[in-house]
Amino acid sequence: MQLMNITPKYIPVLDPEFVAPVLWTRAYQEKVAATPGAHRLDMAMTRLDGTCFRWSGTVLPHEGENVALNRTYVERIVKFLLWMKGGCTLMVAGDDAIADMLSDIYREGGSREFDWDYENSVYGQHFTIVKVASAADLPEEKSSSVSLGRNLDGYRIGFDLGGSDRKAAAVVNGEVVFSEEIVWDLYHQTDPNYQLEGVDDSLIRAAKHLPQVDAIGGSAAGVYVNNEPKVASLFRGIAKDDFERVTRRMFFTLKDRWCERMGKDVPFEVVNDGEVTALAGAMALNDDAVLGIAMGTSLAAGYVDPEGHIMPWLNELAFVPVDYQADGGVDEWSGDMGVGAMYFSQQAVARLAPRAGYEFGDMPFPEQLKKVQAAMAEGDERARKIYETIGVEFGYTIAYFATFYEVRHLLFLGRVASGEGGQIIIDKANEVLAGEFPELHINLCVPDEKTKRHGQAVAAASLPKLG
Repeated sequence: MQLMNITPKYIPVLDPEFVAPVLWTRAYQEKVAATPGAHRLDMAMTRLDGTCFRWSGTVLPHEGENVALNRTYVERIVKFLLWMKGGCTLMVAGDDAIADMLSDIYREGGSREFDWDYENSVYGQHFTIVKVASAADLPEEKSSSVSLGRNLDGYRIGFDLGGSDRKAAAVVNGEVVFSEEIVWDLYHQTDPNYQLEGVDDSLIRAAKHLPQVDAIGGSAAGVYVNNEPKVASLFRGIAKDDFERVTRRMFFTLKDRWCERMGKDVPFEVVNDGEVTALAGAMALNDDAVLGIAMGTSLAAGYVDPEGHIMPWLNELAFVPVDYQADGGVDEWSGDMGVGAMYFSQQAVARLAPRAGYEFGDMPFPEQLKKVQAAMAEGDERARKIYETIGVEFGYTIAYFATFYEVRHLLFLGRVASGEGGQIIIDKANEVLAGEFPELHINLCVPDEKTKRHGQAVAAASLPKLG
C-alpha cells in the first residue's frame, strides 16, 4: 500500500500505523492539484438490468512513482463502490493504463479474485473491466429506489433471520402483540427444507396471535434481490443444486403457502437485515438519511436515503477499505487487507486483544469479546484501550463513509456496541469528528429501548404495502 504524508490529530493507541482513507485521499487530492498533467477519470459501474452508478475524479499522470499512488487511489475506490453499490461491469474512460491495471487486479488469479467471483454469485456475471474511448461513451446514472417500509396498517408478521436464531413478531397497526426468538443451527444443515420449514414454523406461531394475516415482511443476513437470496451465510451448508431447487425460491414458496392459508393475496417482502435496521432507526428518529452500522460477528450496514427510501445497493461494508496501512488486518474470507470487518466487529476486538496484553489463544471470537466486556466492566485499562482504538478508527471511517453516503444520523448497534465499551467508541468517534471534520454534522446515536426490543420486527413487518 503506497503511503502519503499525512498527520492525523488522533492516533489509535493500539494501532498507531493506522492510515485513515479519508486523510490519505485528502493528501492525494492535494498532490493532484499541484501536479501538471493530472487528468480526469470517469467510471460507470453497471448491472445486467441497466442499473448504472457513475464516479468521476482527477488522477495523477500514470507514470513513475505515481503509478503506485494511482493504484491505491483508484483500486480502493473501485473496491468501495463495488461493495457499497454493486455491479458486474466497470467501464473506465480517461486512462487506458489505469483500466488495464484494474483488469489485472480484478480477475481470476488476481489479487481481488474474491471480489471478481462474488459478483457472479449476486448478478450472474464475473466482475469485468471495460475500456471506453471517452466519458461521453459511458451510460448515464440510472438507479431505482425501493419504496418499502413505514406501512403499519393491518395485521402483519415481521421476522428476522440470523445465524444463531430466528425471530418473529405479530404486529397490529404498528404495535407488537407477540414476539418470539427461536434458536436454530444453520451452519451444518444440508437439508434445504430446514430453513424453509423453520421460517414457516415461526410465522405460524406468530399468526396464532392475530385474527388474520394481511402482510409478511422479513429481514435476513446476506444479499437479497427481488426476494431471492443470492449469497448468504444462512445457507452455507446447502449444496448448489439444492439451493437452486429449494432455497432460491424459498420466500416465494412461503408466500404461496400463506396466500392459500388466508384465501387472499398476502404481500411478502424480504430484504437485507442491515436495511431493515436502518429503516427501524429512521422510523424511531422520525428522520431520514440514516446509515446503520452493526458491529457484531461481522460488520453489517444498511442505508435509508434522504427521501426515506431503501436503495438497491449491496451496502456490504464488511468488505470496504477502512485502513490503508501497509500491514493492516487481513480478512480471512476475502483475503484483502484493511477492510471493515477486521476493524468494526468482534474480529476487531480479537485483532487488538494481544496488543492490549491479553492472551486468549484459540478462544472463539465471541468468547474473547465477552472476556473484554467483563474486563471493561471491572475498569481494566487494557480493555479501555481496545475500545478507544476502535473509536478513533471509527471516527475517521465515519468521515470517509460520508464522502459516499449522505448521512444525518449514524445508528450504532451490535454486540461490540453494548456496555461501557460501546460508549467509549461513541465518545472517541465524536471527538475525532469534531476535531478533524467540524464541517460534518452527523448524529451518532444508539437505538432506544423500544427500538432495541421491537424496532426490527416492526420495521420488517412494515415492508409490504397492502393491495
